[in-house]
Amino acid sequence: MHTLLDPTNDYVFKRLFAQAPELLVALINDLRPDLPDIASVHILNPGVEPTELTGKYIVLDVLARDAAGHCYNVEVQVRRFGAWHKRGLFYLARTLGGQLTAGKDYQELRASVGLHLLDFDLFTATAPERQQALWRFEMRDECLPSVSLGNILQMNLIELRKADRLGLTSGPLRAWITFFKHWQEELIMAHFTHEPVQQAMARLRELSADEETRRLAFVRERALHDEVSLLNDAKREGRKEGLEEGRKEGLEEGRKEGLEEGRKEGREEAREEAREEFARNLIAINLLTDEQIATASGLTEAQIKALRAS
Repeated sequence: MHTLLDPTNDYVFKRLFAQAPELLVALINDLRPDLPDIASVHILNPGVEPTELTGKYIVLDVLARDAAGHCYNVEVQVRRFGAWHKRGLFYLARTLGGQLTAGKDYQELRASVGLHLLDFDLFTATAPERQQALWRFEMRDECLPSVSLGNILQMNLIELRKADRLGLTSGPLRAWITFFKHWQEELIMAHFTHEPVQQAMARLRELSADEETRRLAFVRERALHDEVSLLNDAKREGRKEGLEEGRKEGLEEGRKEGLEEGRKEGREEAREEAREEFARNLIAINLLTDEQIATASGLTEAQIKALRAS
């Protein structure tokens, strides 16, 4: 029996939902339980191009439109990178802007909705952030959040690891989170009877039994590992070059400091010699006491006595 493929592999995720619109409908509805259900969707990008499997910095997402014309961008993310949220907002805005052609009325615009399942913790800066795993971002006023510009642009985020760790009340959303985090654990999955999740499990078994699907899932996984390795290599090389550059700058700075220190010491020695020469001249005329000569030359009385003895 084949081991089950990982549904958080974005190729597997796309095969699961892009070729089974009814599952995608259930996922969208269950991820937004407080909003009206949708009945059906048309998948806008059902296929996967060969170049997408090995492409760097590419996320295989599912684009769909419901009967009312609202557009959905659904994807799973396993890699956290600095600009991922900007990327998500960019494609969300582009989906919105792409709805209108020349001469069309703005009233014809429909919602552009992002649903991103993140297999990493994103918001961790504060205690309240660490206790929340489900997020929805819309255009709202800062002072009066109840005043909004509608949900025509909406980004929904689910931190899967955090949601699984914190636990949620029983229900469809909990079942989906468990599916994405514990798909290999039969005893755990057996406790969830939510029909769409059971269908997703059955479909995952079918995909896992197909050799070509397994091969392509491996190609995709290898490309993602290669991407991470290249990024880490670049970071290590950057640190190495930075260390070497820092050493060079340190040596140069040390040379400059040494030169300056040498100049200071040289000037101080010259001043000391001048003071001693001045004191010798005063000693030679034999008119002043050692105390008076020390005051006039800037030397100590002990130094004056040493000069008299030399």
